[in-house]
Amino acid sequence: MRLSGKNALVTAAGQGIGRATALAFAAEGATVLATDRNHESLTTLAKSAGRNLSTRVLDVTDETAISKLATEVAIPFDVLFNCAGVVPAGALLDSNEEDWDLAWRLNVLSMSRLSRAILPRMLAAGHGSIINMSSVASSIKGVVNRCVYATTKAAVIGLTKSIAADYIRHGIRCNAICPGTVDTPSLGRRIEAQARSQSATSDSVRQLFLDRQPLGRMGQAEEIAALAVYLASDESSFTTGAAHIIDGGWSN
Repeated sequence: MRLSGKNALVTAAGQGIGRATALAFAAEGATVLATDRNHESLTTLAKSAGRNLSTRVLDVTDETAISKLATEVAIPFDVLFNCAGVVPAGALLDSNEEDWDLAWRLNVLSMSRLSRAILPRMLAAGHGSIINMSSVASSIKGVVNRCVYATTKAAVIGLTKSIAADYIRHGIRCNAICPGTVDTPSLGRRIEAQARSQSATSDSVRQLFLDRQPLGRMGQAEEIAALAVYLASDESSFTTGAAHIIDGGWSN
């Protein structure tokens, strides 16, 4: 198994890409600490996983909680998957200070804080892989009605490249995953919200998302998880500082 002997920390593991990745890491032999702010979703995850996956409630916007995790969990993590994020909708004139504040704290600052908390032990061990969840909606592609989201996800790419450059000589790799549209519970909620705001049906809004996909379908969480497994494994030891696009050709 590709991740045997590795310890991995995954955020937003309660659903969607985070959940699929936590399960994929565990299936590939890693010892996984799956975190999420939702205790119930973690309980459901634990029932689906084997003995090498444990859970912990964590709000990644809480700096004290991050410091407490780093102090209380004695094992050094070989892999950190920063998956937690939020997707505000709207163009610039639709946004407000609350949108910008939450997106910055959750999409960017939480990743820098977790990386800062986990890095010292990675450096002491002489190796580590940090994987940050970005998006094609970032510096890669302008997407309508995603101003706040795309701005913060562009910052994630910048953070990723900075970490990679600063610690490349210390055995640390850092990469970003940039998905297109992935069929997750989060997307489902956004579709429902958009349908309500437009007095449309959920099916018609979902079709709008499908119509922009060159492959004619959305991505699946397990497909993103497979890329995360590769980036966490030693197979990707020559890969760092990269923004890995996995979007079914949407950004072409």
